[in-house]
Amino acid sequence: MRIDAWLAQARERLAAVSDSARLDAELLLAGALQKDRTWLYTWADRELSSAELALAEPLLQRRAAGEPVAYILGWRDFWSLRLQTEPSTLIPRPDTETLIEWALELPLPANSHVLDLGTGTGAIALALASEQPSWQVSGVDQSAAAVALAQRNALANGLPEVSFQASDWFSTVQGQFDLIVSNPPYIDAADPHLQQGDVRFEPASALVAGQQGLQDLATIIEQAPVYLRAGGWLLLEHGWQQADAVCTLLQARGFVQVANRRDMGSQPRISGGCWPQQAIA
Repeated sequence: MRIDAWLAQARERLAAVSDSARLDAELLLAGALQKDRTWLYTWADRELSSAELALAEPLLQRRAAGEPVAYILGWRDFWSLRLQTEPSTLIPRPDTETLIEWALELPLPANSHVLDLGTGTGAIALALASEQPSWQVSGVDQSAAAVALAQRNALANGLPEVSFQASDWFSTVQGQFDLIVSNPPYIDAADPHLQQGDVRFEPASALVAGQQGLQDLATIIEQAPVYLRAGGWLLLEHGWQQADAVCTLLQARGFVQVANRRDMGSQPRISGGCWPQQAIA
């Protein structure tokens, strides 16, 4: 079977389970052949050997069963980084890059101290460190497996100065920060989307929060001022229907310049605010 024929039949098989069937098929075949996607189209008329077909077919079957491509291949590109992925952590998503963009626009000191809560793969912390080498960036996660994965990603991307440690939110955190960022669990346990798509394979502990998905967001907003320097910022990712609630929580806690940013689908996805100069945590 030729490469172009394999890709065509793979797209058909994946159409029912994926909104990105073409991309998925290309990534899976490129992964099986240890090539890039451009190579597939350069050599589209090349015949696949029986050994190559035997490598690609199990990957296609796993995706047809709904398993995320990032878990099948073991990596996901995020920002300018290639990150290792494991079922113990969430898969980094493009919408989270909205948080990175906002953070990089903030008027922060050149040597800012930055904390990423619930770091997972380390995606947010590492993306920020890659853009701002003078920042002192650290990340925490309650999962030891996530901490180990983030540390591996730091080394693989040439960012060994980013530190990671185990912590249940702020439980082991010390010091104060110019910026605190987080993509915490924010999905209601009753949300039907938990039974659909890639999230079926991701850890529920990184997805689901009580109080209609607001519990962890509220905890972070309540505790963050103790760890923020005057003039420091808190940026939080949340569900697209939660922007008003999160902004209300930020304002009630005393944050100023409270606002939100829209994701790639034009939905309000990131909310944040500044801890004022004269406030008392």
